[in-house]
Amino acid sequence: MTRQTGRELLLNNTAVAMLVVSTIFAAPAAARADDTQQTKADAPANPAAATLSPISVTATDTETRDDGVNGFVATRSTSATKTGASLLETPQTVTVITRNELDAQQAETVRAALRYAPGVHISDNPDNRLDSISARGFTLDQYLDGLKLLSGTWSVPKVEPYMLESVEILQGPSSVLYGQASPGGVLNFVSKKPTSEPIHEIQLQTGSYGRAQAAFDLGGPVDKEGHFLYRVTGLARTSGAQIDHTKEQRLNIAPSLTWQPDANTSLTILSSYLHDPKGGFWNLMPYDGTVLPNPFGKISRSFYTGDIDFEKFRRTQTMIGYQFEHRFNNIFTVRQNLRYNHMDIDYAAVQGLAMESDNRTLDRQSYTANERLNTVSVDNQLEAIFSTGALDHTLLTGLDYQHVRWDNFTRWSTTSSLDILEPDYHQNIPLPAVFQSAKETIRQLGLYGQDQIRWDHWSLLLAGREDWASSDVDNRIANASASQSDRAFTGRAGLTYLFDNGLAPYISYATSFQPTIGTNSTGDAFKPTKGQQEEIGIKFRPNGFNSLFTASLFNLTQKNVLTTDPQNVNFSVQTGKVRSRGVDLSAVTSLSNDLSIRTSYTYLRNKIVRDNSGLEGNTLGGVPRNSASIWADYTLHDGWADGLGLGGGARYVGSTYATEANTIRLSSYTLFDAAVRYDLGTAIPSLDGTQLAFNIYNLTDKEYIADGSFTGISYGMGRTFYATLSYKW
Repeated sequence: MTRQTGRELLLNNTAVAMLVVSTIFAAPAAARADDTQQTKADAPANPAAATLSPISVTATDTETRDDGVNGFVATRSTSATKTGASLLETPQTVTVITRNELDAQQAETVRAALRYAPGVHISDNPDNRLDSISARGFTLDQYLDGLKLLSGTWSVPKVEPYMLESVEILQGPSSVLYGQASPGGVLNFVSKKPTSEPIHEIQLQTGSYGRAQAAFDLGGPVDKEGHFLYRVTGLARTSGAQIDHTKEQRLNIAPSLTWQPDANTSLTILSSYLHDPKGGFWNLMPYDGTVLPNPFGKISRSFYTGDIDFEKFRRTQTMIGYQFEHRFNNIFTVRQNLRYNHMDIDYAAVQGLAMESDNRTLDRQSYTANERLNTVSVDNQLEAIFSTGALDHTLLTGLDYQHVRWDNFTRWSTTSSLDILEPDYHQNIPLPAVFQSAKETIRQLGLYGQDQIRWDHWSLLLAGREDWASSDVDNRIANASASQSDRAFTGRAGLTYLFDNGLAPYISYATSFQPTIGTNSTGDAFKPTKGQQEEIGIKFRPNGFNSLFTASLFNLTQKNVLTTDPQNVNFSVQTGKVRSRGVDLSAVTSLSNDLSIRTSYTYLRNKIVRDNSGLEGNTLGGVPRNSASIWADYTLHDGWADGLGLGGGARYVGSTYATEANTIRLSSYTLFDAAVRYDLGTAIPSLDGTQLAFNIYNLTDKEYIADGSFTGISYGMGRTFYATLSYKW
């Protein structure tokens, strides 16, 4: 089976369009509502009814849209329903990694932040340029503040964990709110934003491979009235890497400003600049000498297969956007989120392929890429909270648009080999042949609606969406152009029953779609792949106990997957189908301000159901059947140990196949992590607000294979150590 490698088609909309939609919805309501409109600040406990003939509509008080965070436990998500609904009544497996948990584990990358996330599989290799993250056997699409991180091949936006307030994972199809998306789900990063309380932190960090990092996080009110709030977060880092002759450097700063003229209106400007002068290296190792035996012995996980004089990876990323919200009255709220992103990539690499018959000569390839990416995303929402008789509604309508302009120029060819016993890293690598030169424009427009209906102990979620996607490709090598358009409807339905004791069983059904680029042998454009999931589960949030327990069973399928055309092997047909079935179990608890625990287990049976290449019955590469983890964090407050914090965890990843061919199995592994921190202010009052933390990952320095491909493997991260000194005031 051919796994989809074409870039996803993307999206389109304007601020003007949603303002029109908002006016259409809001104007009749405003005309019929009571003449005296009350603001959030002075709204009565029982707001007056607003008559919308021919039915009676009553505004209802609802929970606020805060994050509901207490320790490791979050009670709501900003992305699961886009309305800040409670996790307990959301009929979907949702995980929130809070800032407290990120700090406890000192997550140095996005992948590290998800090491203990239930049901999530990461490729924990030393390549920090891109983040490969999946759930339920499929790649997770990445979002920042609810807007998709649109990308090219190498021009993939990068997110720094220190800049985040939380990370949210929606498992299963989520196209109904987000458009074209993987059936695996959505990974949403929530940025740090201005707060009404002052924030002051500086941080210094050192660690393995010569790591040196300085970071700061400053924010609070600008004026006495609190109408203006600011936040500026930044870091600078330089480091070596597990791979010899490899450097990583980063500069990242994220200023933001909030204007809130009254209790009902807010506008937050968000910006970010990231520059990687040196971005690391993808060190693909051959199977011989790693997974398979080699008479010359095992190849070290630090062995470098590239060329020092040829290798480079430079990334520049600039983002700017805003989040606007206005509450008209007790019923209607309008929101608009917009972001522009520009990226430049300058990349050159020499990478290992296969070992020759002498078992010491490594064949290699050379590759260069110059990419420029410009994207715009906007999401417009109108939320209405009202009652119709005994039914309480949270109705959301939205219009979103995404636009991508991607320019790429790549070169590729085989190049000089490398003697692994006597490597020469200063060979005269010739410039590869031109491989691709193209300009692509991608657009997507989506119109969606969602109603969360509550009656007594029941909560019903219904949603539907229509998407229009198109792409135009200008191939400069062939001097040809091509266009493609797709249209798809996706939906979601879920039902939850909320018991008084905190139990919440649920059942749900959801669909997704992803455009597929290309044509079959007759020249017909491929249809989008379609995902479908049935899920049944139960959540439990015991009264008076700061915990959330989740168990779910799911059946997820993706069809219209590309597979080889049996009549013409140079083309593909869409007869493939992949299925994932499994169980997700998770628990997160903060028993007090001192003890927090997260634990999870996932059983996943992934299978290629239909295929023309003889792969039926096989499992997709890199999908473990069993995985489990536990992390515990405890702070002491007695005697000499006052201010001492201890943390530790274990992660188990079951065996996987390297590729869909299922010819090579990669062994399972268990890794242990540890953390120690100390509040220096408890021993020395003049150092109040100062903390020293030590974190060690892969405590036993276990050697394991993180992932594989048809040409080679990547070792996992060995033991790494970080020491962090922070000061808050």
